[in-house]
Amino acid sequence: MTVRIPHSPGLRDLGVANWLFCKLAARRQHVPRAHLFTTLGQHKRLMWSWLPFGGVLMRGGKFSTRDTELVILRVGHLRDSQYELQHHRRMARAAGLDDATQALIFEGPGGPNFEKLSDRQRVLLTAVDELVETRTLSDATWAALAEHLDRPRLIEFVMLTSQYDALAATLSALRVPLDFDE
Repeated sequence: MTVRIPHSPGLRDLGVANWLFCKLAARRQHVPRAHLFTTLGQHKRLMWSWLPFGGVLMRGGKFSTRDTELVILRVGHLRDSQYELQHHRRMARAAGLDDATQALIFEGPGGPNFEKLSDRQRVLLTAVDELVETRTLSDATWAALAEHLDRPRLIEFVMLTSQYDALAATLSALRVPLDFDE
């Protein structure tokens, strides 16, 4: 796979602030380069506009870390986004979603062991699948979500799912290389 945007840009391509941010992000992630950021950082204003939005959805919102990671893992799986999965499998484990639970998330609503998940998890996964597939939610799925989520969390669910779907498309279209050698 040939990358479409140079993934090892220098100071000139990134600018000082983005270059420093990319170095810090790579150090925090324990990788030589944080390819998502070195790619997006080549559009200086766009990266700094996207970071707060993505940050609120990932860790600054009303969803628990477990619910956030469950949604992200399912979107990453549905979109075959190895970049998202590589990072978020680790984060999900740290949030308490062990490998067995992650396997159930990847099986999804049609899986033989779907009933092993909690009702809330099943509703979230069903809604992720529907939103990613149809770009909307049926009234029945909305009602099921509303049994588990208040109004701000309903909004956040749609934005979180859509954001990671868009990010998966961006990673794929730009052919951003993986950060970990696994």
